[in-house]
Amino acid sequence: MSTQQDLPPSRDGLFRTKTIEQSIRDTEEPEHALKKSLSALDLTVFGVGVIIGTGIFVLTGKVAKETAGPATAIAFVVAGVVCALAALCYAEFASTVPVAGSAYTFSYASLGELVAWIIGWDLVLEFALGTAVVAVGWSGYVRSLLDNIGWSLPGALSGTDATSGFGFDILAFALVLVLTVILVLGMKLSARVTTVVVVIKVAVVLIVIIAGLFFIDTANYSPFIPEAQPQPAGSGLQTPLVQLIFGYAPTNFGVMGIFTAASVVFFAFIGFDVVATAAEETKLPQRDMPRGIMASLVICTTLYVAVSIVVTGMEHYTELSVDAPLADAFKAVGHPVYAGIISFGAAVGLTVVCMILLLGQTRVFFAMSRDGLLPRFFSKTHPRFHTPYRPTILLGVIIAIVAGFTSIDELATLVNIGTLFAFVVVALGVIVLRRTRPGLHRAFRTPWVPLIPILSVAASVWLMLNLPAETWLRFGIWMVIGVVIYFAYGRSHSRVHRTTG
Repeated sequence: MSTQQDLPPSRDGLFRTKTIEQSIRDTEEPEHALKKSLSALDLTVFGVGVIIGTGIFVLTGKVAKETAGPATAIAFVVAGVVCALAALCYAEFASTVPVAGSAYTFSYASLGELVAWIIGWDLVLEFALGTAVVAVGWSGYVRSLLDNIGWSLPGALSGTDATSGFGFDILAFALVLVLTVILVLGMKLSARVTTVVVVIKVAVVLIVIIAGLFFIDTANYSPFIPEAQPQPAGSGLQTPLVQLIFGYAPTNFGVMGIFTAASVVFFAFIGFDVVATAAEETKLPQRDMPRGIMASLVICTTLYVAVSIVVTGMEHYTELSVDAPLADAFKAVGHPVYAGIISFGAAVGLTVVCMILLLGQTRVFFAMSRDGLLPRFFSKTHPRFHTPYRPTILLGVIIAIVAGFTSIDELATLVNIGTLFAFVVVALGVIVLRRTRPGLHRAFRTPWVPLIPILSVAASVWLMLNLPAETWLRFGIWMVIGVVIYFAYGRSHSRVHRTTG
């Protein structure tokens, strides 16, 4: 257990920290407390629910055809290892600081208030854009299913109207609003809805794997690692940052192409860190948080690898569809019924992805509000449901409008860079907290510190450098806006500032 001598001195200024003890005491205030109702199984289901989505249903074909060939399976393993390194760091923090807010809360306890604000602001962007992007993708799958049975929405209500150049995606808008209501009503209800949907989604993935085994042609695996080819030269801000800084041009295919593919399929793993945002609502966080985080990551990596092996075996990688590789692979072997089942599974699956991303954002916003960095008005929980209903409603309405009016395809890469940035901060936080609070009781300890956190930082930074310079520019602009808000409001209203200042 921690001792009084372990407590860090109170510090004022930009890098003042909030002690873990104070963070935990804040969760005990009746008006600002969240209901504890989640188990390790619930957390695992949440993790699987948010990870298995756009990546497995779309990215498999794109990466295999354009970057890695049949070696896409290895790219998924590489991306999974990067996430596993980060997951070990998240597990230590989530079990030690079982408080809502994920990387934001962990940073506040180790790296200081300014870093915590920056990472919280980053997570708000990551989860908001992720929710809107997935909602628009879900709308596309539903419209496709409706078209199959002869129904179709007017162009003005299904996105951009070809005749006017303007439209409103009523399906994406409605989905976010319905999920907002579910989250307000309670986490246990959310967990039950998630469980049902995840069962359907995983069943569809298993159908792909098991049924696809009967249509594999081993000749399609040759060559397993296609010969390396230089990537088309990027222009201007579309050029990967690693190329602008080091002159290194990433390749398609070949051994290095696998690592290039890993930076792309990484999007398929985004969301496992959302599990950590539910730490405060977990019955036994010290035991169940590490289990939920690691179990969901292992299950999803296994399914990703199996699906990519089956799909590249069913159809040669050069012939794979980019938009709907799983469904179209079954069409190519003469089984369109399976294609319909897969499309249904994708639509159902993306529902949960959207809900859990929205959940993650509201918990980060709630934690920042409870600390005074955002207005305390948003940190009051519902008297009956014990959920952060005010930020949930506010953010749900805003994201619903964004999803209804915007395709935001270009902004999707901001979700990648935001997640990787959070990984870097959490890994550094583990190292710092081990030095500043060596006697702190840790129910789960990241092995081989500082080696594992350093490897996590290096792997995350490498994937970040493979993103376009344009993504870095947009990310930088969002961060500057956040810093301005911090100095204009958050710094002076911080509860830690009022305590120490």
